[in-house]
Amino acid sequence: MKRLFALLFGLPAFVLLTAFALANRERIMVSFNPIAPDQPLLPGGWLAPVAMPAWVLLFAGIFIGLIAGGVAAWIRQGKWRKKARQRQFALDQEQMEKRRLERRLKEMEATALPAPARKS
Repeated sequence: MKRLFALLFGLPAFVLLTAFALANRERIMVSFNPIAPDQPLLPGGWLAPVAMPAWVLLFAGIFIGLIAGGVAAWIRQGKWRKKARQRQFALDQEQMEKRRLERRLKEMEATALPAPARKS
């Protein structure tokens, strides 16, 4: 089922993205300085204008969006991971207590006096 889903949606997506990349091979200027687009935004040449194909800009945006979404989801699930760690710790403590009590019970059974014989 997964393979069919990947084939039905993955193949058309691959074809469309490849067609987009081939159709947008020309270089475009990407600048982060809205006032003087031909100058770097920060001193020292940081965030200087860059010429790149349009498809690179699109794929970079998709990649950055995927990473940002993954980080945001990971941060939001922090409370559930914390709760799972706390419950696992509590379970481990209870299991240790159970083993300790079982050992104590066996020791007590080993040292217990025999039951008195019944008279008929």
